[in-house]
Amino acid sequence: MEENSMEYNRYAGILVHPTSFPGDYGIGDLGSGAYKFVDFLEKSGLTLWQVLPLGHTGFGDSPYQPFSSFAGQPLIIAIDPLREAGLLYDEDFCDMPQWNPQKVEYGKVIEFKTGLLKKAFERYCDSDIEDKFSTDEEFVEAFEQFKDEEQWLDDYSLFMAVKDHFSGMPWYMWENSIKKPTEKQKKDWMEKLSHTVEYFRFIQFLFHKQWFELKEYANEKGIKIIGDIPIFVAWDSVDVWANKKLFDLDSKGYPKTVAGVPPDFFSETGQLWGNPLYKWSEHTKTGYEWWISRLRYQLKLADYVRLDHFRGFDKFWAVPYGEETAANGKWVKAPGINFFTHLEATLGYHMPIIAEDLGYIEPTVLELRDKFGIPGMKVLQFGFENPDENDFLPHNCVRNCVCYTTTHDNDTVLGWYQKCYEQSRDKLRRYYNTDGGDVCWTLIRACFSSVANMAIVPMQDVLCLDSWARYNTPGVGDGNWAWRFKLEDMNEHLEKRLYETAKLYGR
Repeated sequence: MEENSMEYNRYAGILVHPTSFPGDYGIGDLGSGAYKFVDFLEKSGLTLWQVLPLGHTGFGDSPYQPFSSFAGQPLIIAIDPLREAGLLYDEDFCDMPQWNPQKVEYGKVIEFKTGLLKKAFERYCDSDIEDKFSTDEEFVEAFEQFKDEEQWLDDYSLFMAVKDHFSGMPWYMWENSIKKPTEKQKKDWMEKLSHTVEYFRFIQFLFHKQWFELKEYANEKGIKIIGDIPIFVAWDSVDVWANKKLFDLDSKGYPKTVAGVPPDFFSETGQLWGNPLYKWSEHTKTGYEWWISRLRYQLKLADYVRLDHFRGFDKFWAVPYGEETAANGKWVKAPGINFFTHLEATLGYHMPIIAEDLGYIEPTVLELRDKFGIPGMKVLQFGFENPDENDFLPHNCVRNCVCYTTTHDNDTVLGWYQKCYEQSRDKLRRYYNTDGGDVCWTLIRACFSSVANMAIVPMQDVLCLDSWARYNTPGVGDGNWAWRFKLEDMNEHLEKRLYETAKLYGR
């Protein structure tokens, strides 16, 4: 990855998900707010934009539990281009709800935006070919090419159409003819639900078109995008439905074991995630074909990808299905070296991958990471939660890592500082010789000044926001992934401050 190599250059950037961008339709999208953010990065002298997973989210709205490892999030499709193209009319917006400008209200957004996308699709279908999409025959040809080239698209579109047919019911509760279909049965269902299937193809093409136009815009300005891949997939996903033999399922489609992490200092019962586990022996037989396809596609969407829960490629915590907590699981060996050897042969010697190596990490995980030269993560907030010497303090950073002030799963810097133990605040104040009055920018400067090749700061820390703005509180079901910022937050003063900080530290 000569161009992507992190070995000799110093980069800095911002972590923010597209759902957080300012905009008029209740949720950030790939429209003008996204382009203004890219301009903001450029004016700030930053060259990295990190996102959360971009997938089509399901129940709970978590980007880490999507319906597909390939399909994009329909909720972030920009609406204004559809209005400008004549696929949506002014009258379609008469009943638009009042939106909270700083919080995504997913229930209202899903109902309203899905309605708009369906209206746009119906008008597309009703038009003569020469009138479609403002007489844009290039659009029509690109849509047809997209359907021909993306091998994942038919299974995804059929899965979503059947889910719609059964009022959202999970696939393992469908009737047998589609729960465990033969190829003929899939074809029959495809014909039966052909119009709905085409709708889901259409919205994926809109996402695909808009995302790659935005990515090209960012790349032309010298900005690279860091994507994110959840290690596990949702049980109610097309990934599991269409590839049952790759997962540890019983004959009825129920998991035999599910994912989680064992009890630790933070939770006496561990964390029970509930995702079905991989049957790695089947993946190995195929040369990890499904995983390689997944990574290749995500590396089209982004320039680098972060592998969530990297330790799960060495060993994973397997909990018998039906357990109420994660306490009664066991560690099971994953393919580790063999898996990454196959990836390296496919992706090249310098794989554009970042390892999420946080939490309790055994030496074998670090050995796996370092054997393939994969950078890990250093989170400065963690360095001060621990009163003792630890690996997250700035003086223990290494060049081949990504330094963060904090992450999407943790409180913001300001929120943490307001609530943490006094000994943590005291340690931070003494370490940086500060009174703590500008703690967010104290850690931003520490992040940018570290030896780490990459320095990433969540937008919430750039804006000095407290706990109300955090993305996710693990273990809490409601209110996550909802934070948004305002257009005026991307102001000239902030651009100048970021620019001067980045240049001061050689970013």
